Amino acid sequence: MKWFFVGLALVLGMFLPVQAGINAELRRMVQEPVWAAFISFAVGTVALLGLGLVLGLPAQALAASVQAPLWTWTGGFFGAFFVTASVVLAVKLGAASMSAYIIAGQLAASLLLDHYGILGYAVREVSPLRLLGTALLFAGALLVQKY
Repeated sequence: MKWFFVGLALVLGMFLPVQAGINAELRRMVQEPVWAAFISFAVGTVALLGLGLVLGLPAQALAASVQAPLWTWTGGFFGAFFVTASVVLAVKLGAASMSAYIIAGQLAASLLLDHYGILGYAVREVSPLRLLGTALLFAGALLVQKY
């Protein structure tokens, strides 16, 4: 079953440059990266609302979010920043370099989150081989950009 999730993660990773490219094209039409990101989020919001209704999910779950700590609401901010920045980066760096650097940054942050068990992640201590893997990923990002 774990391989299903690995495959799903790979597919989601493939969506990153596709989404960024679509949003970059939208930016060309509307002329502003913030408005392109806004439109993307609006479409995503409508899609999630529709999915929730089709699945018959209880609306009370949304009401429960009011009791969540304020910092848990910042995920939307990070998502908005990510989408807006990727609209710009897709044009400036290209799909491969943009993706390589984003993944390298994700891995660096993930090592810290795992090592300290931040945000509910299980503790997985940083090891020399995990550091080597991260360094190789950064080196790969540099190679992707240079060549």
